[in-house]
Amino acid sequence: MWEINPLSALCDVLDSRRKPITKKDRSPGPYPYYGATGILDYVEGYLFDEKLVLIGEDGAKWGAGDNSAFSIDGKTWVNNHAHVIRPKRNKVLDKWLIYYLNGEDLSDFITGMTVPKLNQGKLREIPIPLPPIPEQQRIVVILDQAFADIEKARANAEKNLKNILELYLSNKQEIFGRSNLESQMMDLTSVCEGIFAGGDAPKKGLYSKVKTDKYKIPIYANAVKDAGLYGFTDYFRVDKPSITIAARGSGTGHIELRRDSFLPIVRLIVLIPRTGILSLEYFKYALQNLDILRSGSAIPQLTVPMIKEYCIPVPSLDTQLAIIEEIGRVGGYIEECKRLYEQKLNSLDELKKSLLQKAFSGELTKTKGQAA
Repeated sequence: MWEINPLSALCDVLDSRRKPITKKDRSPGPYPYYGATGILDYVEGYLFDEKLVLIGEDGAKWGAGDNSAFSIDGKTWVNNHAHVIRPKRNKVLDKWLIYYLNGEDLSDFITGMTVPKLNQGKLREIPIPLPPIPEQQRIVVILDQAFADIEKARANAEKNLKNILELYLSNKQEIFGRSNLESQMMDLTSVCEGIFAGGDAPKKGLYSKVKTDKYKIPIYANAVKDAGLYGFTDYFRVDKPSITIAARGSGTGHIELRRDSFLPIVRLIVLIPRTGILSLEYFKYALQNLDILRSGSAIPQLTVPMIKEYCIPVPSLDTQLAIIEEIGRVGGYIEECKRLYEQKLNSLDELKKSLLQKAFSGELTKTKGQAA
């Protein structure tokens, strides 16, 4: 079995030389400014001018495969959120150390409840398995090739997933394009019985952040997370099926379909369709196909007068239902493809963790990237 050494016996820790620079004090320059997970900025000066290893001091998850160790080289500046390590290269390779620190579960070395942290004392105690340098080199070569293959597979899967999502959007637009041939273009004021914006949020004591027996009517605001749910109150402004459009903030243009009663706030735009003219689901798709909303609004905010200016194609209700059904079929296929690709990406992550575990338990063979 391999010899085990504490990190302090294999590396010099250079943390005393690191130093943060606040944003207001940074002068733009050619030298990378590093934090816990990588380059944060480029600055005028530097603190180090050699090949080193950094490992995040805080901000990581600290489980196997979730740590942040990486190499730097040349003139660099490092802040106080990353430990700075110089391996004793006659004993341990930089990459061996990086692969081990990234693959090992370091949670037992983390201190602090509010801000979990790998302090310098605990860093020095981390036990590092230490085979001879030639064996380190052999295993590093295997891991390098295996990880390169995994990243290539990940890139292909992510590209295919992106293509699938783009195909879905293209199909939706094509379906609507066909429907336009038998549709009447109508402005939103003609197809809605109400278009208005939400008002102020209820004052403290008149709502709850969680649903209760008294406060059970949802409050919705301009947000994407949790469909814009702000809290719950005991009164509503909207009691008919409707569509909401986020009017400001990072989610501007985000659309949600609402079937139950709710209270809109902070200028969230509400559109209540005329049921004899529009299917609610079709209305949602039609709004998403508007130029200003197709890829998320590129403007800082939307207003009711702006929304009222737009028109949508309105075919017969039967045609609307057929369109919804067709889009649903395409969407179901896309969701299944998305699930499979995400499953593949998760499997690649697990494969990386498995390879690291095998590497540091001596189970990797000389066959490229294969476990014994």
